[in-house]
Amino acid sequence: MEKDLSLRTVRVMRYIVPLREGGSLPALAEADDDFTYVLKFRGAGHGTKMLISELLGGKIASILGLNIPELVFATLDEDFGRTEGDEEIQDLLKGSKGLNLGMHFLSGAIAYDSSISIDPLMASKIVWLDAFTTNIDRTFNNTNLLWWHKELWIIDNGASFYFHHSWKDFDKHALNPFSHVKDHVLLPQASMLDEADRLGKELLSDDLLRKITELIPDDWLLWPHATETPDEIRDIYFLFMKIRLQNSHLFLNCAHNARG
Repeated sequence: MEKDLSLRTVRVMRYIVPLREGGSLPALAEADDDFTYVLKFRGAGHGTKMLISELLGGKIASILGLNIPELVFATLDEDFGRTEGDEEIQDLLKGSKGLNLGMHFLSGAIAYDSSISIDPLMASKIVWLDAFTTNIDRTFNNTNLLWWHKELWIIDNGASFYFHHSWKDFDKHALNPFSHVKDHVLLPQASMLDEADRLGKELLSDDLLRKITELIPDDWLLWPHATETPDEIRDIYFLFMKIRLQNSHLFLNCAHNARG
């Protein structure tokens, strides 16, 4: 059965509290479906590129069978946040009018403790995911993993696909062996990397990678100084992932060497 990749769209109704431990100043917010979300804002430092990283990384994690909270498109009205007293937050909200990204809030979840042993295939799939998407931010200092209902959940993929911040030579960046894998919090437990690689290549078909990139809204691809159309930018993301998957031995060997 084909996996449903679509995202619901919710309207943000209430700003609850900023999450100041996040560099991009995410926040807890309540939407019109009465659920609470961790909201990532297009008006934050890296703009919509961070939202694209969250979207692509989150969908790939889901396809690999990993736990990740539901992602939703979240709209902010123009008047939202005008009563916010904090000037920094008010500016952020004003700059985030339109389509943002929310992740379902896992109430009661606790941060993953790296001393806890987990299933080696799961650890290997998460390491493989982060090496594939070039996510530099799942380390011992900042695991971006949660325990919820006795299961491990992935959060925060915003530091992945960092090639898009320079936006040149994407094909060269796609062949990056990803030396940052040496700092991955789960690398010591990732004893089934070859199995994770086989699974990744089996599940991430060209068709699925194309469908994932098609999820990126046009509105997120209207970058200042960009010469490409939204469709051309989606093609670059697709080709980056396709090339990277075809050459996964490069980052796989790097991970093996780091474990050794």
